[in-house]
Amino acid sequence: MSQHTFDIIVAGGGTSGLIVASRLATADPSLDILVVEAGPPTLDDPLHLQPARYPYHLRPESTTVKFNVGRESAALGGRAPVVPCGQCLGGGSSINSASDYDDWTTVHGNAGWSSKELLPLLRKCESYEVAPGKPTHGYSGPLKVSYGGAFLEVAKEFLDVAAKYDRTRGFTDDINGLFETNKYGRWQKWIDSKTGVRSDIPHNYVHHRDLKNLHILTGHHVKRVIVKDGRATGIQYIPNKRFHPDAKLEVISATARRLVVISAGPFGSPAILERSGIGGEKVLEKVGVKQIIDLPGVGENYQDHQTVFPPYAVAEGTDTLDGIATSDEVELQKWGGQWEKQRDGLMAHNGLDAGGKLRPFKADLDVIGEAFRKRWLEYYVPAPDKPVIWFGLVALYLGDRSQVPVNKSYAVGWYLQHPTSIGRLHITSHDDVEAPLDFHPGYLDSPEDMAVHKWGYKMSREFARRMPSYRGEIAGGHPAFSAKSQAVPRLQEGPVPISAPKFEYTDEDEKAIEDYIRQAVRTAWHSLGTCAMKGREKGGVVDSRLNVYGVEGLKVADMSICPSNVAANTYSTAVVIGEKAAVIIGEELGIPIDDGSSSQPYGTFPKAKL
Repeated sequence: MSQHTFDIIVAGGGTSGLIVASRLATADPSLDILVVEAGPPTLDDPLHLQPARYPYHLRPESTTVKFNVGRESAALGGRAPVVPCGQCLGGGSSINSASDYDDWTTVHGNAGWSSKELLPLLRKCESYEVAPGKPTHGYSGPLKVSYGGAFLEVAKEFLDVAAKYDRTRGFTDDINGLFETNKYGRWQKWIDSKTGVRSDIPHNYVHHRDLKNLHILTGHHVKRVIVKDGRATGIQYIPNKRFHPDAKLEVISATARRLVVISAGPFGSPAILERSGIGGEKVLEKVGVKQIIDLPGVGENYQDHQTVFPPYAVAEGTDTLDGIATSDEVELQKWGGQWEKQRDGLMAHNGLDAGGKLRPFKADLDVIGEAFRKRWLEYYVPAPDKPVIWFGLVALYLGDRSQVPVNKSYAVGWYLQHPTSIGRLHITSHDDVEAPLDFHPGYLDSPEDMAVHKWGYKMSREFARRMPSYRGEIAGGHPAFSAKSQAVPRLQEGPVPISAPKFEYTDEDEKAIEDYIRQAVRTAWHSLGTCAMKGREKGGVVDSRLNVYGVEGLKVADMSICPSNVAANTYSTAVVIGEKAAVIIGEELGIPIDDGSSSQPYGTFPKAKL
């Protein structure tokens, strides 16, 4: 790359950053825009295009994911959790509850970020192929949403159990419709129903488009932002030795005439800021970085959706994604061939077909117990659209397969939508961009979270063992109950009747479940919050215009800016942050960018019900 001066530099080529760059490059062809991404390109790579291949990227040898190892945690029984994040062009790329976005405005004081103001941008990005006329969905955006290429039998069984066993909750034909909760339904996916291709950002916003003014440099780490006289004037970056093993690791500088946008994600963005001298005094002093802006909130407020996936054995002949995930040649040829010819089948699927965003009823609150009562009354009761957990079926074994006695399985899993536990992460080196972070995810630090996880496990067992394909629990993936316990996991011939009594758990069983949760809880790959958009005096890092406090010409635009959690898969939030950031930057540069409201007026929507 011979050019080293640009109008706008985007540090990080993930979901939000690519949307910002694409929208601005399209709106004003005279802008020279540079995107610097640490990972590799993904153009026309089947491992990215085929939805079912996502487990491949979670293998230890993956070159498209960076694995962040947390501190050993007493709350996890001394375990050090590992949290992967996407490191490739497009990053780790469902609609949330309306009140989650409203909190960003009413609780955290960010004008312009309410659900009413963000919904037009959510619709702008989407082409909803499931059903016409849905007021919370868009129909002309670049990202396709469908049910994917199959409707798995185990998912149908799950929904049938929900109808017969959990009669207190209903069903919906739009499980991600923004306002409804406590209902079950089929799960929509970011998959094009016609091509069977995953709706990712690079292929829909950047590739195969004539954007000559957009320059994308992959395989390079952004080291720091250059700040002169209180203004960001550019970046320093170096080759990523994983992709450029023979390159000299010399620092390269690029100048930004108008703006630097950091979009390196919840792990990368705070690290870039801290290496640039922007952060807390003690953190920077510890690693020898000269502080230029005092922002102690950098790297704090880490949040994730803590999840558990208990595995269950399935009947012979049941379709799951296990064969694809393990690269079984027979399964790859079978489903890969169908995908090539018809663009459907399991390769056009992600294994998630059914679930619900659930809130507890009184009987559930009694099971959860007093540890959660205060959180329920103060946080959830005033916001009846907020679910407490996501609960659903994944047709895939999501654990260590080295000692698994079965080839195929499914999980009835859950994750906490708004965990109380908060973590943090900070750099450990002023110069080495590959140095591991000092990372504490905070999982289970708050007793409220453990109480809700135990509820999720008990529901999982009752749903799973009533499904016709059920053939028992997979040992090692469940609590180590005493041999005398009625809940001891075992393989068996078939399900119990819908009317079968629930398991009764002894005090000893309860402790076994807690020990299991400590070992089993993991990331949902939904990290956020480490450059929070809130008041500086409240630990914020950016304001509502995404400006980094104390520095001109520097913004952050990715999931790190979320001040609080969102009740869904975070892909849609990363997309809307990118769309919103593009509109904000366009306004400041005098470049009109459609905010989505002109073509799709907001309209009137139902109020959430208890």
